[in-house]
Amino acid sequence: MGRWDGKSKGTVLGYQIFVFFIKNIGVRSAYLILYFVAFYYFLFLKKSNRAIFYYFNKRLGFSFFRSKLMVFKSYYTFGQTLIDKTSISAGLRDRFTYEFDGVDILKKLLAEGKGGVLISAHIGNFEIAEHFFGEIDLNFQINLITTDLEHTAIKNYLEQISKKPSVKFIMVKEDMSHIFEINNALSNNELVCFTGDRYFEGVKCLSDNLLGEVANFPAGPFLIASRLKVPVVFVYVMKEANLHYHLYAREAEVKFRDAQALLKAYIRSVESMVRKYPLQWFNYFDFWDKIEIKD
Repeated sequence: MGRWDGKSKGTVLGYQIFVFFIKNIGVRSAYLILYFVAFYYFLFLKKSNRAIFYYFNKRLGFSFFRSKLMVFKSYYTFGQTLIDKTSISAGLRDRFTYEFDGVDILKKLLAEGKGGVLISAHIGNFEIAEHFFGEIDLNFQINLITTDLEHTAIKNYLEQISKKPSVKFIMVKEDMSHIFEINNALSNNELVCFTGDRYFEGVKCLSDNLLGEVANFPAGPFLIASRLKVPVVFVYVMKEANLHYHLYAREAEVKFRDAQALLKAYIRSVESMVRKYPLQWFNYFDFWDKIEIKD
């Protein structure tokens, strides 16, 4: 049910074109190209079209025609977040504005001196969070837990044009040695960040209702977070109008070794975000396993 295959759309050439326009004619000018890209995706990406249409039509209850329009807008919005991420990573952070909602939670968490767990989702633009945390004088290290299944060539290109990131990556390994790395990070009063909304075939999962229908979630983030006896915070960075971003932080109530209860709290948090920002749900696959998607 709702398995992600670890592959994302996009090519190095596509990123190079966007970077050229960003650096030479500005971020908003680069947005103009997205109309053509989004229209291409809308016409030809049948699998992701069906998946995201189902989300708008069946899970959010939008009409048929509104859902079709939202599919196009979703691609356009996703493209904007990619351009923003590339722009900020390339040193153009001053072109953007931002606000924080719940930053006191992060400050309190770090003051306790035992680290903490952040759980986000593939909504909004969380990957740019590191570029904003520094503005609130939080001197800490973020460790992103990843399977590294994204397109390596694209990642290598972005690293070439980006300023040195402050995020460290902890790779999920079959021998579970990543658990020791997570514990070490927490003992150093660092933060470890999971995304809780995509699981892979062969990986243990938990199930619960999201937007009124049962979906599967990776068990790891919730099993680990519920056993570490450290604060858990749900964090999202959502795109607003006019190159503005809004970071949300919400502390979760965690019962020891109750991963299912933590998942329920996470789902409520994600639902509140996607209802407020419906275009920023970026899971372009059959998340609920309710539709037949043909190549």
